[in-house]
Amino acid sequence: MILFVKLFLAHLLGDFIFQPNLWVIDKETKKQKSIYLYIHIALHGIIAWILVGELSFGWYALLLAITHGFIDFLKLHFQKDTTKRAWFIGDQIAHLIVLIAIAFLYSQQRIYLHWLNSQFWIIVTGVLFLTKPTSICIRNLISIWTPENKNGTDDSLANAGNYIGILERLFVFCFIITGHFEAIGFLLAAKSIFRFGDLKEAKDRKLTEYVLIGTLLSFGIALLTGLIAQVMLLQTF
Repeated sequence: MILFVKLFLAHLLGDFIFQPNLWVIDKETKKQKSIYLYIHIALHGIIAWILVGELSFGWYALLLAITHGFIDFLKLHFQKDTTKRAWFIGDQIAHLIVLIAIAFLYSQQRIYLHWLNSQFWIIVTGVLFLTKPTSICIRNLISIWTPENKNGTDDSLANAGNYIGILERLFVFCFIITGHFEAIGFLLAAKSIFRFGDLKEAKDRKLTEYVLIGTLLSFGIALLTGLIAQVMLLQTF
């Protein structure tokens, strides 16, 4: 475990702390012709080797550097302005998988899937249900009350409400299965404070009621899901 922690720290240092914006811009402009790409690749291997602190890790550090460079090469060549976010996420996930693989290879450990037990499937199912499926359910349930946009403009971020709803439900779910019920009240209070100004200035009773219904439904479903998951988790022990 500590080996992976060191490799992850090396990744954070190499990819974020010790990589100036100048390097990033130069790599995106010149791609494989950028000298900073190769400095960046070498830096990852060197930092990982230093942090692990074992001479025998040298070949694995070289493997880490090569795979890191290959992943970055793919990202630089195939990403576009409209797909940068997707490529960034995919790039970081790929690097993380490589770090896990190298940690297991070097320590010569086997990957045991004993953690894929009943508790795992209960939690994964609950988390998945509270994301897009619940958003769709809530949207359909309150669709008959959707307020009309009178001025035809909307200053909110695209899909911001949907993501806020998903995050708040996941927080509630985590609070319940970890036994921190008091944190749910703070979460609800925090959202109410941020929403109060918008609803006060809206001067639209329908909008206020629509937001309240959506919020209560969101929290209610999250609470119910969390309680059901908690009961099921207790039965598996």
